[in-house]
Amino acid sequence: MTLEKLLFIWMKVTQFIFIRYALVAGFTFFIFYILFRKKWQKYKLQALFPKVKSQVMEFVHSASTMALFGIMAGLIFVVYPEKTQMYMMASTHGYFWLILSFPVMLLMHDTYFYWLHRFMHLPKVFKHVHHVHHQSTNPTPLTSYSFHFLEGLLESAILPLIAFTLPVQREAFILFFLVQFMYNVYGHLGYELYPKGFHRTWIGKWVNTSVAHNMHHKFFDGNYGLYFLFWDRWMGTLDKRYDDFFDARSLSKNNR
Repeated sequence: MTLEKLLFIWMKVTQFIFIRYALVAGFTFFIFYILFRKKWQKYKLQALFPKVKSQVMEFVHSASTMALFGIMAGLIFVVYPEKTQMYMMASTHGYFWLILSFPVMLLMHDTYFYWLHRFMHLPKVFKHVHHVHHQSTNPTPLTSYSFHFLEGLLESAILPLIAFTLPVQREAFILFFLVQFMYNVYGHLGYELYPKGFHRTWIGKWVNTSVAHNMHHKFFDGNYGLYFLFWDRWMGTLDKRYDDFFDARSLSKNNR
C-alpha cells in the first residue's frame, strides 16, 4: 500500500472521528454551555463555567487525539482487518454472541481503563502523561478527548486489544465505540443526568456517573472507573464523599 493511500485512509477515518466529536461533544456543549447556560446553571455540578481559554485548549488537545485515533482505527478497520478477529456477518458466531459481545467489551474496556487510569496517577507518570487532561478541573464535553499525546496512545490501545483478542462483528465494534464516546461525554458533562437517588439503587451503586467523574477532576483522586464503579468499590478507591455529593447534586454547594 502506497504512502498516498495510507494518508488518504488516515484523513478519511480522522474526518469521521472529528464529525462524531462535533456532533456528540460539540452539540452537547452547545446545549448545556451556550443555549441553556443561564437557565440550567443551578443544576451545574460546579457553579463556575470554564474560561474560553480553557475550552480552546481542550479543543486543540482533542484535535491531536483525534488524529492519533485516526491512525489506530485506520490500521485496524482498513489496512489490517484480516489480521484481527473482527468478522462481517452477524451470523458467523451466532446472534447470542453478537448481543453478549457488548457487555463483554464494556467489562474489558472498563477494567483496562481503571488500571490504566490508576497507573497514570502515579506521580512520575501523572506529570508527563495525565496532567494535560487534569488541567480541566471543571470539565465540559470538550474535555472528553483532551489528552496528552502519550495518554491518547495508551487510551487508543483498547482498540487493538479488543480487535485482536475478541471475536466481534465489525458494525458492533463501531457501535460500541460510539456508545463509549457518548458515555465519556456524559462523564465530563458537568451536569448529572441520572435521577436523584439513582446511586443508592441496586443497579445505580455500580454505575459510574457524571458526579463521580466530576469529583475526580476536581479533587484529582479516587473515582477511576469509566462505565462502572465495580473496581472503585472493590479496591476502595471510590471517594467517601460520593453519596453525599450525589445527593446534593452540586459540588459547588459542598465546597464553598
